[in-house]
Amino acid sequence: MWADRLATLPVIVIGIWAVLLTVVDLYIPSQRKGVTAALAAVGLIIGLVTNALGSGTAQTAYFGMAVVDGFSSFLNVIFLVSGLLGIALAYGYLHRQNIAHSEYYPLLLFSISGMMLMGMAADLIMVFIALELLSIPLYVMAGFHRDRLDSEEAALKYFLLGAFAGGFVVYGIALAYGASGSTRIAAILSAVQSGNASPVLLTIGAALILVGLGFKVAAVPFHMWTPDVYQGAPSSVTAFMAVGAKAAGFAALLRVFLLAFPTLSDQLVPLLWALAALTMIVGNVVAIAQNNIKRLLAYSSIAHAGYILMAAVNLGQTRLMTESAAAVLFYLFAYLLTNFGAWAVVITLEGQEGRGLDLSDYAGLGKSHPALAAAMTVFMLSLIGVPPTMGFLGKFYLFRAVLEGGFVGLALIGVLTSLVSAYYYLRVVIVMYMQEGEPLVNRDALLRWSAGLTAVAIIALSLFATPLFQWASQATLYAVK
Repeated sequence: MWADRLATLPVIVIGIWAVLLTVVDLYIPSQRKGVTAALAAVGLIIGLVTNALGSGTAQTAYFGMAVVDGFSSFLNVIFLVSGLLGIALAYGYLHRQNIAHSEYYPLLLFSISGMMLMGMAADLIMVFIALELLSIPLYVMAGFHRDRLDSEEAALKYFLLGAFAGGFVVYGIALAYGASGSTRIAAILSAVQSGNASPVLLTIGAALILVGLGFKVAAVPFHMWTPDVYQGAPSSVTAFMAVGAKAAGFAALLRVFLLAFPTLSDQLVPLLWALAALTMIVGNVVAIAQNNIKRLLAYSSIAHAGYILMAAVNLGQTRLMTESAAAVLFYLFAYLLTNFGAWAVVITLEGQEGRGLDLSDYAGLGKSHPALAAAMTVFMLSLIGVPPTMGFLGKFYLFRAVLEGGFVGLALIGVLTSLVSAYYYLRVVIVMYMQEGEPLVNRDALLRWSAGLTAVAIIALSLFATPLFQWASQATLYAVK
């Protein structure tokens, strides 16, 4: 039992730290609530240290319910860094919006612990438990701005549709269990290979699980909640949700589908192909019509879910599983830096009552705040996939994996939709540099540092990206062998 606890120490640290933080906060004076944010950041740093000190070999824990390997360790870095950046974006913003309630930070940590469990899940029951643990705090955080109707609407929509999607996951798990006699991912694959599983029940179960996880990653047609929730939720919550929840959804999707259902590739690949294509097309085309920066980034998030889904289309091709999963991990890391950087700029310009969120509010930013405009330009170029940025390399690795799998048509759709995305991303740049205006910019040092450092990282890491991709490849080897 102690071996299990040591193996999952990063998750345990974050979970216990969240509980302790909730109690300790009761004794922190109201005028010094910044201490709570600092303590939450310390907990995340400790989580990063314990994750780095973990064993380099794959091992199971809790009777095979969880697996600790390079795949989960890489994802833990993404989740924990997302938490640190999420705190940096939230601290000044919450005070400015008069919603600086200290329970925000324990909720953030609880959600991160669910994300980490999702990356470790080796059993479908664990997938569902982790899904609920990461989602329930996000439902609360989406409605954190209790004085605004759009925030309450966002929380209600997210909760109702999330619960509905969770029902699909549970039903899918039940059918997978009925088909194979087990909920363990390895046992399901073994039952299929030995001919002891019902292929019909298993296919239906896999499709239902895909629906639930498709909601979490905002894939079309399960994306309806995304624009309204992203717009209504506090911007710091939206930034964290756009990266953390999406990465957790893909963590489960990769582990479950690449390891448990590769023999169903004939049935699932056309479905995954269609989902990826529709998600890229709808996300990019609808984003063109958006004038609100939060809705624009919401549809951008949908489009990027489509790009990542392309790698899952290699389901069943064992020789490409490692490369496909590595491409997803690398892309998620690039998206982490790019997305948080872009939201840092958005929050810097956002005022009370949702002011400062229209594209016209960015007019003149290049003249009045050239450093901030330059950082936003880097983020927009990275989201398009223009070199030298991490976004370019992320798309390069994804497209390479798709082409090696033989899906030329899907790769072509990805390239064409990337060209479409250039219109609305460059529109932001044009407004900043080519339109006259006097943008109102908040003087928040944490936000400015977050935007500046992520912009520098996006350029610098793109020039020395080989070690990072090798790390992603080595991490994936443990997950797929």
